[in-house]
Amino acid sequence: MIPRDTINQILETARIEDVVSEFVTLKKRGSNLIGVCPFHKEKTPSFNVNPARNIFKCFGCGKAGDSVRFIMEHEHYSFQEALRYLAKKYGIKIEEREQTPEELAAQNERERMFNINSFAQDYFSNIMMNSDEGLSVGLSYFRGRGFRDAIINKFQLGYCPNSGSAFTDYAIKHGYDKDLLIKVGLTGSYENRLYDRYQGRVIFPIHNLTGKVIGFGGRILTSEKTKAKYVNSPESEIYNKSQTLYGIFFARNEISRLDNCILVEGYADVLSMHQAGIENVVASSGTSLTTEQIRMISRYTKNITMLYDGDAAGIHAALRGTNMILEEGMNVRIVVLPPEDDPDSFVQNNPIEVVTKYLADNAKDFISFKTNLLLKDAKNDPIKKAAVIKDIVETISVIPDPIYRATYVKECSRMLEVAEQTLMNELNKLLRAKYRKQLGMDPSQGSYQTSPSYEPYPSSQQPPVEQDSVPIGFYQEQELVKLLLTHGTDTIELDDYTTTIASLIIDDLKNDGLLFKNETHKKIFDAFDRGLDTGELPTIQQFISSEDQDVAELTANLLSTQYKLDDWLRHRIVVKTEDDVLKKTVLMSILRFKDMVIEDRRAEIMKEMKETADLDEQLILLKKKKHLDDIRNRINRDLGIVITK
Repeated sequence: MIPRDTINQILETARIEDVVSEFVTLKKRGSNLIGVCPFHKEKTPSFNVNPARNIFKCFGCGKAGDSVRFIMEHEHYSFQEALRYLAKKYGIKIEEREQTPEELAAQNERERMFNINSFAQDYFSNIMMNSDEGLSVGLSYFRGRGFRDAIINKFQLGYCPNSGSAFTDYAIKHGYDKDLLIKVGLTGSYENRLYDRYQGRVIFPIHNLTGKVIGFGGRILTSEKTKAKYVNSPESEIYNKSQTLYGIFFARNEISRLDNCILVEGYADVLSMHQAGIENVVASSGTSLTTEQIRMISRYTKNITMLYDGDAAGIHAALRGTNMILEEGMNVRIVVLPPEDDPDSFVQNNPIEVVTKYLADNAKDFISFKTNLLLKDAKNDPIKKAAVIKDIVETISVIPDPIYRATYVKECSRMLEVAEQTLMNELNKLLRAKYRKQLGMDPSQGSYQTSPSYEPYPSSQQPPVEQDSVPIGFYQEQELVKLLLTHGTDTIELDDYTTTIASLIIDDLKNDGLLFKNETHKKIFDAFDRGLDTGELPTIQQFISSEDQDVAELTANLLSTQYKLDDWLRHRIVVKTEDDVLKKTVLMSILRFKDMVIEDRRAEIMKEMKETADLDEQLILLKKKKHLDDIRNRINRDLGIVITK
């Protein structure tokens, strides 16, 4: 582990302009630097580097952060790897802190697992290339499948001899622990006898993002019905099937470059595509597509092309994965191969020009794919067609971005010949039902199932609609967060005492029981709250360099701006800045937040008044509304707002 003092030294030493300029050509604009963003395609530079804040921000794709975050994003490194990269660049020596016995034991076991897998991979590859059995069985199988030696070596393929415990005996002879061999799944045990789990199988090593072998897939070469076709490594501290994609280490740079990831199902599909020169390909081998795998792809691109077999199973797999991809805010296109082909055979049997043309011509967005597929069954049956419409609208409802939802509704309306408003009504009905379910409400009744008491500020966002909506109070929260970040440690003079901006904001809101609800806003609020308790308020740099990506990105976003205040003094014009009117800004921001909360509560009461016929209950609600109206009038009087209703 890198000691905190060393981390701080790295963060203080690394200059954002030095780090970024190694990868991006920067030009000076005012006090900042600009360049073409390395994270998305653009013609007009929108990538901004702020040396004073030591941060970067792209106003095109939204990526932002400090030097560590830039290296993490650009090189796809972990936090610790990015720190080591910067330490090496600036000649900072890292002296790892002494770990606790528990940390040491956990790390040692992980390292031993990596080492034993690396040892096994070397053994399997060596056996295949340098033994009679390996050459005649293993290598001949791969060559028979059309794989050349270059691709065999690149993916470190191998073969485990069909002789009981040959590998296990070899590993133990070289000092590897039998219990660890069993734990990583290389060795099995039956009646106190050890045996090779992969005996007689060709081996597909599985690599993590940094190229380390974390597991294996073994394919049997005989047609024995009693044995599984594939045997995969069991779950362990270094291998989690749901968080692993086969080929990701070899594909990640090409995925980033092409801004697209082709997703297939099997090991051989990946090998054949890479061999043909199409290298932005990964497989979800050994498991159905998972949310974790989709999020791994999203680190490199927002675009996924699903390339599946043309049979019923392949089409079903494509349909199953579509909703998951859309729900993560990704773009998905689907290519279905001819029924007799899978990606492996299609690439092996066709020239690369034919393959690339087929992919380009047959990639369909999910609306076109699903509509054409489902309407084949529905034909002229109105009941079946209605079911198709509901199915497609339900898929659209999982898309988080309202603009994309509206676009797909329009396309769906055109293809299905259904009025756009009809589809939008159905969509909003689904969205409201999901929202109520998230709040713990009965979707059929529209009432809370849990405690009837009302929180002063809703714990979730408003029901999504076709317009680009945001949670109530979101911008007011964000305004206060920005003040905490930029002025939290500044002092302010009130009527009879002096306090910090952080203390004023946090104490005032906590006294009224008004807390932030957005999770990232709340993390920053809580950090300042803890700082007030300890007497040591957090610095901007701590948030910019946070390992929590949401916190780091929000901080960088709030501290960045595309615009700069011109030098009006040269025209003898004095322009007030936020610093000049800080006290008023803070007090007004607090009041605006409170006003939004009260207005939301007032709307709820008015709704309850309309829904109840009980006169006593209406009088109670009317009294509550009157109390809120009085508070709101006082707040708005202070804000200088005239309420006319």
